[in-house]
Amino acid sequence: MEKLELIRPDAAYAAQIRVYRQEFLDAGSSMDGTGSLRRMDDPADWLRQCAELESAETVPAGRVPSSQFLYIREADDRLVGMLQIRKKFNDFLEKFGGNIGYSVRPSERRRGYAESMLRAALPECRRLGLERVLITCLEDNEASRRTILANGGRYESTVFEPQEGVRLQRYWICL
Repeated sequence: MEKLELIRPDAAYAAQIRVYRQEFLDAGSSMDGTGSLRRMDDPADWLRQCAELESAETVPAGRVPSSQFLYIREADDRLVGMLQIRKKFNDFLEKFGGNIGYSVRPSERRRGYAESMLRAALPECRRLGLERVLITCLEDNEASRRTILANGGRYESTVFEPQEGVRLQRYWICL
């Protein structure tokens, strides 16, 4: 099996972060688990924001403390996915976003990376003191639903998110 690891983002991956972002934009695909990357042309700005979000003392108003990770394939040092762990909720996250967001770059999908990335994140969630995590997915996103279920997710409910006009399924994973 391929060796992959979750690592904290740093400037050494700036070029790959830029390409990762562009691949999602070109595909018109959702960039879950990447924070504000969609809106940031310069990876250095995104890296600074990731550092700010790490601590309750530096997190910007309206945001919550979170830890950002890159999912790197060791064989070729390629960025295949991103994952964000939110350490607590605001009103929106409690209803619609959850503790964990993740994405796999479009050219690397359907290889099991999302499932293994989420599995690798659960021990980190425990280290952060979380006892269970909420993960949501679009009602029609079968791949994400399977990823969550394969990692012990238990369905709670489906909610309507009015801002985007979508139905989201809510799952809890006990740690």
